[in-house]
Order: sequence, then structure tokens, then C-alpha cells
Amino acid sequence: MEHPILVLNAGSSSLKFSLYETRADGALVADAHGKVDRLNDAPHLTVKNPQGETLVDHGIQGKGHHGAITAIRAWYMAHVGDEKRLDGVGHRVVHGGPRLVAPVRIDAEVLAEIQALTPLAPLHQPHHIEAIRAVSAVAPAVAQVACFDTAFHRTIPMIEREFALPRALTAQGIVRYGFHGLSYEYIATALAALDPQWKQQRTVIAHLGNGASLCALANGQSVATTMGFTAVDGLPMGTRTGTLDPGVLLYLLRQGARTVDELEHLLYSESGLLGVSGISSDMRTLTQSAAPQAAHAIDLFAYRAARELAALAGVLGGLDTLVFTAGIGEHAPNVRAAICRRAAWLGIALDEAANAADEAVISSRQSAVTVRVIPTDENLMIARHTLSLLGG
Repeated sequence: MEHPILVLNAGSSSLKFSLYETRADGALVADAHGKVDRLNDAPHLTVKNPQGETLVDHGIQGKGHHGAITAIRAWYMAHVGDEKRLDGVGHRVVHGGPRLVAPVRIDAEVLAEIQALTPLAPLHQPHHIEAIRAVSAVAPAVAQVACFDTAFHRTIPMIEREFALPRALTAQGIVRYGFHGLSYEYIATALAALDPQWKQQRTVIAHLGNGASLCALANGQSVATTMGFTAVDGLPMGTRTGTLDPGVLLYLLRQGARTVDELEHLLYSESGLLGVSGISSDMRTLTQSAAPQAAHAIDLFAYRAARELAALAGVLGGLDTLVFTAGIGEHAPNVRAAICRRAAWLGIALDEAANAADEAVISSRQSAVTVRVIPTDENLMIARHTLSLLGG
């Protein structure tokens, strides 16, 4: 393996990773990928090759992110050999705030700035920090790069970023940042390969997964997105509320019904598809359920997505291309169809057979809007940034 790069995506209970080889022509090729589940309980390492065949599937000794990194490093040494030291480790970091608007090599100052942004992404940022520190402890000589989900949205104009708050609060950085930027950036590169003229098109990308958002692109750049100051805004998600009247929170606080910590748990972990259905946060489970509350949760999700799509089309002054991506966007034809039916007034017409088959283009020949399904690859985007930043 030549010039290997490891990509890490750290969560609260799992650490996902992908390994890439850099070929002589500079191309990145996926080698193996895996994860450590149940980090703080009974850690379990699974590794698969690019064909999906299982290479490793067993428990590990150490708990937490440090134990996971130690186990991944031991597997890597056995898989590749001691002589092939990693060229770099790339991390997905959810929030870069107002200053970290491009991938950056991690040093003590950068790490401190990432940590200072924890209040803006309380369910994500601490785990990224733990993974970075674990790599530093286990492999201190390996360079690390942070790639931010907010960075792609640095082109959003200020009139779109601002809330109607006192200017002093805006100056403190209380603005819309947007997220899922690494996914949107990857889809932008995929669109460029499919259509050299795509930047002239008015495009909306729908990143629909357990976390969900939409992004409007003009001239190939982000100009508006549904997520805002935090990753709880916008569309309903697996367990997150999406947009919520802030008066609801004031009401719950004044009634003494919830503490601040309980409100945070409500917003991030009890709501969305799970809260509405009372069944599951997983769209696959809801789609297979005959329960009316499951159908209602799907309808609400599709309605809100179509509503936000209309708003973004208004920002763009029309719509030429709609792209579905991420777990729901790529694999839930029923959800895509429900969204597109509600957005038919924009000129969207689906080819039902193509949609059911998850084909690359699912719009009909009569459609005024090209509707595509493009699998996202945030890890490859992180690997590309890491390679570029480290001089590959």
C-alpha cells in the first residue's frame, strides 16, 4: 500500500474509519473500512474490504476512543505492515465556527478552537476531540487534518446567514452556519464529472439520512441551506426536531416541565421520526410498518422536505436540478416520490420505474427538472482534503 491515509468519523458510541491508498497518479483508492461499536460498553471491531467481505469481527479490550484507536492501529499494522506508516489521518469535524472555513492541519491551537465550539455542536464536537487526542496519544508522529461540515457553506451571503437578532449577538457569531458540507462538496464534484455545465444550473441537493438537510447551489456554491446555527435546525430528522418555534422551549421552561439538559435531549434525541411515530427513528422500519403513525411520520418528513425545497427554489429563482443523496435519499424511493409529488409545481415529473429501481436519473423526459440519485462519499472527500493539505 502506497501513502496510506486513514479517515475517522467519531461518534458517541462508535468510531467509523476508512483506509485509502494513494496511487502514483495521485488517485485515492479505497482499501478497507470498518468501525468500533459500543465504545464505552463492550467495544467490538469490524473491518471489511472494498467488496464488503468481513476481514475482522471481534471484541477488543480497551474502551472509549483511545481503546478504539489502539485496536484500529493494531489491525492496520497487521494488515499493512510496520514499514507503511500512515501519511495522515483525516477527521470529520461537524462545526468549524466562523474562522475554521477550510481543512486545516491540527495543532494545539486548532484543537483548542475546535473545543471552544463544543456548545454549538454538543452531541458531536466532544467525540471528534476525543478521537483527535487518541490518535495523538497512540501515533504522535502522524499528521492529523480536520475537515469541517460547515466549511462548504462559507459562501452563503450574510443576508441569508443573519437572524433578526440585535447586531451585538450577530457579531458574536450567532448566525446560520449550515452542515453536511462534506457531503454537498462531494456531490458537487460528482455533478461536475456528469455535466460540465452544471454550475450554470440552479441546483438543490437533498442530503436525507438520520441527519437531514437541503442545500441550494448557484454557480456551484452554497447560497442557502436548511440547517442553521446548530445541526438541529431545518428538516425533521431521525431523532431531531428540525425547525421549532423557540416559544415552545420558553413555554416548557416556564412551566417547569423540562430543565435545559432535558430540553437538549428532547430536541436531539426524542423527536423527529422517532417522536412523531413512537416506533423508530429508522426510515426503513417505518416504511415496512403498517402502523398509521409510521405513515404519518413519513408524510410529515416528506411534507417538510418539499416545503423547504420550495423555499430554496425561491432563493435560486427556479430549479434545474434536484439531487437526492445519503441513506434515505439513496434508498427510499417512496420518500423521494412523496417529496417530488408535492413539488410537481416546480416542473418535477418522476419516472416511477426509474425511481423504484434507484436509478441514477429518476426524472421523466417530460420533467423540467433533472432529478438525480447520487451516492455520497464524505470519507473520500476528507481523504482528498487530507492528501492535498499534507502535500500529496
